[in-house]
Amino acid sequence: MRRSRKVKILATLGPASSEEVMIRRLFEAGADVFRINMSHADHPLMRTLVERIRKVEKDVGRPIGILADLQGPKLRVGKFASDSVELTPGQTFVLDDDPAPGDETRVQLPHPEILQSVEPGHRLLIDDGKLQLKAVETDGHKIVCTVVAGTKISNRKGVSLPDTDLPIGALTDKDRKDLEAVLATGVDWIALSFVQRPEDLAEVRKVARGRAALMSKIEKPQAVTRLAEIIELSDALMVARGDLGVEMPLEAVPGIQKQITRAARRAGKPVVVATQMLESMITAPVPTRAEVSDVSIAVFEGADAIMLSAESAAGDYPVEAVATMDAIATRVEKDPLYPGIINAQRSEPEATGADAISLAARQIGETLKLSAIVTYTSSGTTGLRAARERPQLPIIALSPVVETARRLSLVWGTHCVVTQDASNLDDMVDRACRITFQEDFGHAGDRIIITAGVPLGTPGATNMLRIAYIGSDGMSGL
Repeated sequence: MRRSRKVKILATLGPASSEEVMIRRLFEAGADVFRINMSHADHPLMRTLVERIRKVEKDVGRPIGILADLQGPKLRVGKFASDSVELTPGQTFVLDDDPAPGDETRVQLPHPEILQSVEPGHRLLIDDGKLQLKAVETDGHKIVCTVVAGTKISNRKGVSLPDTDLPIGALTDKDRKDLEAVLATGVDWIALSFVQRPEDLAEVRKVARGRAALMSKIEKPQAVTRLAEIIELSDALMVARGDLGVEMPLEAVPGIQKQITRAARRAGKPVVVATQMLESMITAPVPTRAEVSDVSIAVFEGADAIMLSAESAAGDYPVEAVATMDAIATRVEKDPLYPGIINAQRSEPEATGADAISLAARQIGETLKLSAIVTYTSSGTTGLRAARERPQLPIIALSPVVETARRLSLVWGTHCVVTQDASNLDDMVDRACRITFQEDFGHAGDRIIITAGVPLGTPGATNMLRIAYIGSDGMSGL
């Protein structure tokens, strides 16, 4: 099964989509990668979902990527004697380390690292910003705040700290256990929540040891400030607009989305745009016009993937949500303005052989109107560099490593096929032509361009271009 679009769709699994038959329907509707949210999935459920995805993968004969999304640190206030209290803007309210139930004047904040890090003038946002506090006095054991906006606070509501750099890592004890569990099942991507600094990625890298690729979720102002360093140490990025929109002004989020998307494209790292893309389809069979426009902007920007969260995990219309996203993306990519916008954002190649070959492959392919770029890739690097060029023609990524094909299923424009590595140059050309023919990307008499590394099977050694004809039998012709 081949897609008629280049951007990929990432669908979250949940109560509405955990059965194998539903996973199969979501794939057929357009999902390329499935997300398992470890905030809601325990280890037995996670293993069951992975098994079901792999069963669907085997049935459809296409590599399917799996993303395990770690929960990250959850900062919450304590409990109230009456479950919730009403506050008044302008009043004083205290967050402290006293475990006694809270009232209208104070509540416990069971996080010493926050009590010791917040400084006067810092903002504290409670319950996704519904209550806004401003610190006026701190002593390491309590934070005296003024209520800026909002009137209610209740048990265990989340706390966001847009102005405070917390001295904690992105991994909690729960995340460490989840990380070991998901790696044991062979997931392809690990998403790390609440990244603040490049150092947050080090522990995950050490534990993963290359068994899964690492995606940094950008959802804190501190991460935006150090974006270049985080990109360098990440395998992919996610624009996590939910928490990003809590910790930063909402009107700043669209510009930050473009900044992150373009920075990731320059680096040749996949980038996912996520959160509330088709939010109304949780309860409605069709999206709003604004949501359609939102999805289309991400596609016009050249994002590698667009993501559904609750729409596919817990909504009433999971299949319809995926199909709608597929239809929007397909239509956008057929828009006459789309190639020009994508081309205008293209970055200059880096001074490497792989980038030079990828640039030449795109230019030759588009000039000669070839059917496809076929790239042999063991580690996935060649496929990533080909996708960085955002060519108008399809990219067929051939790999003998199934894990590589699964990871590349997240990457823009790549159609991944697991195949044995070529034994010699003739076999390489024949195999490329045959698969292009079989996968319906080319017909007899069409031409393709092939990139590979010689000697064959050498990771990261892309150094060859070859134009080949598809013969009448699907093999190479002249």
